[in-house]
Amino acid sequence: MAASAAWWALALGLQWVGIAVPWAVPRPLAHSLAMAFLFMPLFIVGFAFTAGPRWLGLSEVPAQSLLRPVLTMAGGWLLAMAGFHVAAPLAAAGIGLAAGGWAQVLRRFARLIAASAMPDRLHARSVLAAGSVGALAMAAASVGLALGEPDLARAAVRLTIWGFLGATFAAVSHRMLPFFTVSALPFVKAWKPDWLLAAMLSALGASALADAAELLWWPLPVAVHATMALLQGAAALLMLWLAWRWGLVPSMRVRLLAMLHAAFVWLGLAFALAAASRARVVLLGEPASLGLAPMHALTIGYLGTTLIAMITRVAAGHSGRALAADNFALMLYLAVHAAAALRVAASLWPAAAQALTLAAVLAWALGCIGWALRYGDWLGRPRADGRPG
Repeated sequence: MAASAAWWALALGLQWVGIAVPWAVPRPLAHSLAMAFLFMPLFIVGFAFTAGPRWLGLSEVPAQSLLRPVLTMAGGWLLAMAGFHVAAPLAAAGIGLAAGGWAQVLRRFARLIAASAMPDRLHARSVLAAGSVGALAMAAASVGLALGEPDLARAAVRLTIWGFLGATFAAVSHRMLPFFTVSALPFVKAWKPDWLLAAMLSALGASALADAAELLWWPLPVAVHATMALLQGAAALLMLWLAWRWGLVPSMRVRLLAMLHAAFVWLGLAFALAAASRARVVLLGEPASLGLAPMHALTIGYLGTTLIAMITRVAAGHSGRALAADNFALMLYLAVHAAAALRVAASLWPAAAQALTLAAVLAWALGCIGWALRYGDWLGRPRADGRPG
């Protein structure tokens, strides 16, 4: 993740000062492919095979059993990154290799679900279903690059962001946010009915299909935009209310918990921006769209800040340290929030888009690289508390 952030910051920085960078894949497409397919699934592997067995009442999964698919995915990442600059078929092969590794991961996770006797396997099954969408989308992106069909690759990215990554994070938020909140603040009542998860995943799935269809069969009928504006507007209200209902205000007493809650607010904002964008298209026509503002609210905002909050908690817990976020951790987390706000602003203020985008990229790189330098030193070492691990 840090390497991807450094790569993108360098690419835009060189462009800013007038130094040409060779691109075999269109630069915006290369960026979206890297951010959607290359490091995010690796993060999900780690989470799915540590939290997943606990959800399913199973013993821990040996890390060695995941080595082959993880190395396959990492190898695909390296090939794709080189291919973005050298040859599109190489990038296609890299993403295809990453898709193969991810398919192996899904097969292993499906076996865990099948082996579980737990009556409640809803969240694990939701993660598996979302991951299957991701596998199909990775394969489609690889085919799109190989055939010289960039719109297919772009549609695969949109399908992934809403239907795979967004859905996976929503399923995890639905299970973990109430759990973490009750653990830290016992006076807050846990509330996570199954219908709520179904509503979250349905809104994300509809958004995934609409966004992908828009790229493949543009322009969509006005009726589709109007329907999606109503659906996404309702989802925005539900998510913003849910952020409050789950304890956003009380969570401010515990910094690490507050980081997870504040990150969730971005999901509501992403839906709100998406609804506003489609409503503007209905009322004013295609040029009135808010462009990539909803997409970056979802990716940098919800996914990015949730990821930083989650891995900060996980790194502390699994290294035998206190579950707490100091001022430096908070600074890194706020840098990602700033990146999200700046990138959304760049879409909403075209006259200042270049400067705002560069500032967003630098803030994102600061958060990601800073985290890797600070917390990466903890990983792979014996636990600080002397316990096994």
